[in-house]
Amino acid sequence: MALWAGDATAFIARSSEGFFTILPEHTDTVGDLVPGVVRVETNEGEIAFAVHGGFFQCEYGPSDGETKVTVLAGVSELVTSIDVPRAQAAKEAAEAELSVATRDDQADETAHQMARDALARAELRLAAAK
Repeated sequence: MALWAGDATAFIARSSEGFFTILPEHTDTVGDLVPGVVRVETNEGEIAFAVHGGFFQCEYGPSDGETKVTVLAGVSELVTSIDVPRAQAAKEAAEAELSVATRDDQADETAHQMARDALARAELRLAAAK
């Protein structure tokens, strides 16, 4: 499902290699996206998305001259749509779960990792919403 589609003047994100910007006529590129805020600059203003990791592909169309950027992400959301109280509650629940998993000598490593991942998602949502 597409979260957004439209004309843009710049695409700004972060990969495992660092921050990057894609402008019109950019060369074809494929890469990863680390969790963070992806920004799309348009003539009407900036649109920001919280992206919890994924991949991007940039294609320059020689016939139409357009540069197309596609993002594939399992979890992403418009920053303006983030429910801050819900994200705060999710953060607190993840911290509590992580605390229990850390104290338990018989802790399941999978449960521990899931709690860390949930905490990271909640923290990203809260940071993006500020």
